[in-house]
Amino acid sequence: MRELFGEAWERLFDPPIAHRGLWAAKGPPENSLGAFQAACTSGYGIELDVQLTSDGEAVVFHDSKLTRMTGVEGRVADHTVADLGKLHLAGTDETIPTLAEALTLVGHKAMVHIEIKIPYGEVGPLERRVHEILIDHSGPTSVIGFNPYSHAWFAEHHPTVLRGLNSYSYVGGDARHLAPELRKQYADLRHVAIAKPHFLALGLDMLPSAKADTFRKRGMPIIAWTVGEPREWDAVRDHCDNLIFEGFAA
Repeated sequence: MRELFGEAWERLFDPPIAHRGLWAAKGPPENSLGAFQAACTSGYGIELDVQLTSDGEAVVFHDSKLTRMTGVEGRVADHTVADLGKLHLAGTDETIPTLAEALTLVGHKAMVHIEIKIPYGEVGPLERRVHEILIDHSGPTSVIGFNPYSHAWFAEHHPTVLRGLNSYSYVGGDARHLAPELRKQYADLRHVAIAKPHFLALGLDMLPSAKADTFRKRGMPIIAWTVGEPREWDAVRDHCDNLIFEGFAA
């Protein structure tokens, strides 16, 4: 893997990865250029989320709806990149960046984990746009996400892109979008066979686990998310290779 991915593989293990950048309630908001700059300055890796605009651009934003972070009604997918670029994040001067803008800011200063935010079964347009942007970026990156078919798309079309499959226990309201049988398959990590990832990014609700330990022993690194305090990391660190964190200095 080191021969194939070089610097990206090395940075997969260290340093820790700032969830949506190094944001803070009294600092730069999540998924903002300010949060990414803060992560670079502090020497952390970066996790960020990307979605597709109505005119086909990849922008950095987590929620499908704009309300929580901008106070504006509507969905990201229903707006153009120009319209979204005028919206301010959490009452600050920060606006919604494009993926290209974020990667230009980061350059080689940090490893960037790009989470593909797409509805299950809708694969292709966002992945293509992300790859087009990655062609022009020479810094270390990976693509991550929960949809195994998104990873399968990259495995088929661009196998040299480093891929990390996200998963969790699929219990509770957040998992309602999946049929019960799929929830069980994903919680048991049976969808790894579809995704063909190079590493796993697993929620704390499924760590530690014998299944994760088995994959790790086979050479597939495990990244824990989202770690909110040191004691949570202490409880799983012997079973993991790195962490995605927020709310403390990892």
